[in-house]
Amino acid sequence: MSKLSAENKFLDLSDYGRPFAKIIVKLLKNTNVNAIHLTILFSICGLFAAYSMYKGHFIAAGLFLILKSILDAADGEMARVKNEPSYVGRYLDSMFDILLNFIFLVIIGKVAHISFALTLIAFVCIQLQGTLYNYYYVILRNNSEGGDKTSKVFENQIPKAFSGEKQWSVSILFICFRVLYFLFDYTIQILDNGAVKQVNFPNWFMTMVSVYGLGSSLLIMALMLNLGLVSFIIPFFIGLTILLPIFIMIRKTMLFAPTI
Repeated sequence: MSKLSAENKFLDLSDYGRPFAKIIVKLLKNTNVNAIHLTILFSICGLFAAYSMYKGHFIAAGLFLILKSILDAADGEMARVKNEPSYVGRYLDSMFDILLNFIFLVIIGKVAHISFALTLIAFVCIQLQGTLYNYYYVILRNNSEGGDKTSKVFENQIPKAFSGEKQWSVSILFICFRVLYFLFDYTIQILDNGAVKQVNFPNWFMTMVSVYGLGSSLLIMALMLNLGLVSFIIPFFIGLTILLPIFIMIRKTMLFAPTI
């Protein structure tokens, strides 16, 4: 199952790891490795990236960040190839992402001697950026014929566990997920509540917004670490938030009046 129908597929700047993810899945699809195993593996790569940042080994940190991004794509690919949708995997994936983002920025702030207050602002900014992209992307996926609908636009209720999952596991992880993401989701939904009425978004618009995707953020971190710009990473992600109201304004005013 594809995430999007053919006509809704767009150049996703944050999804550069997908070709490598498909190779990994092709090699592992007939083994006992499942999507959750890959989710755990990408979290381990993230921790190695964080440790490498802390030690000043920026080449290694950059490589682990990119590998983390590839494996982050591979877990979803594996779930689709094996036809094993999982709310446990979905919530673990998102929870690891937000916790690792926080760790990355805290370590970058420490290495660059930037105050924790600015680091925290950068964390909020990077999460709002990713949430805007995911908000539009999930709307598109849910309106795409045959698209992946594991993620919901509004995740307000505990979902019924898929076959092979335990309901208590899904329920506990859903609550943890909501605690971590509620504020960011609520903020974006308030800023552009009309987006849910949109049937689809032009491909060029989604490509533009994909600069806010997690893969894009990790690639930017990796590049800046290795270009001697570690002191600019936190200010950069704070400044990048200026695009957020611009994207919302474009969605609201240029071409995207509600269509249903």
